[in-house]
Amino acid sequence: MPAAFKTLADLRVEIAALEGAGRGACEVIALGDARLDRLLPGGGLGLRAWHEFAGEGLDLETGAASAAFAARLALPLTSRGELIWVVRRDDLHAPGLAALGFPAERLIQVCARDEAEALAVMEDALRTPGVAAVFGEAAEVDLTAGRRLQLAAEQGQATGFLLRRRPFGGAAAGKETSSAAATRWTVAPSPSEPATGEPGLGAPRWRVRLERCRGGRTGEWILEAREEDDAPHPFRLVAELADRDVAAQERLQLAV
Repeated sequence: MPAAFKTLADLRVEIAALEGAGRGACEVIALGDARLDRLLPGGGLGLRAWHEFAGEGLDLETGAASAAFAARLALPLTSRGELIWVVRRDDLHAPGLAALGFPAERLIQVCARDEAEALAVMEDALRTPGVAAVFGEAAEVDLTAGRRLQLAAEQGQATGFLLRRRPFGGAAAGKETSSAAATRWTVAPSPSEPATGEPGLGAPRWRVRLERCRGGRTGEWILEAREEDDAPHPFRLVAELADRDVAAQERLQLAV
């Protein structure tokens, strides 16, 4: 009997999430370049939804590039309310977030014991009044859990950023993941370009691939963090990646 009740509850959550998916106007974060924003429904990243980010290779374990990109992407939300980050390990680097312009001093960290608890905390945080953005780490999100996150985001006022991280030395996360995420991104670091007349590294860059976009289209770009303090958008589009290896061309140009 308990299993039957649980199944019925899960079905109710899934039905409610599907019914709520089309309600109301969608508020968005514009990324600041029409070549990218036009692919996203509403002209930007949808709020009151959750979005999935994953790295490539070792970054699928460390989560460094995907976490930095998601934090930068969420910058326009940081003045709207509380910021929650649900971690599975104690390796979240607050100074690194601060260097990206993210107000790490306002971040509330919650350490979850396991995957199920991390997703449950994310769900509760998304529903909590006064929360603007919720970040969480998980290796996998099944369809039911994904729909629960979506329903929680719609019932609350927060936007979710789920970072897919597999355990160190653990099995690789499956390629097929929940279709409940509004968007699914793959993120990798890209070589920065030193500022003119200044030594050292330039602004951070990421090679990002929008693999899935509900109601929109996919694409791949190299994006750079805007360094201006008063910049209205978090990124500058460096290059659109089509059916050619732009990264290889960039390396060739640097070598010349």
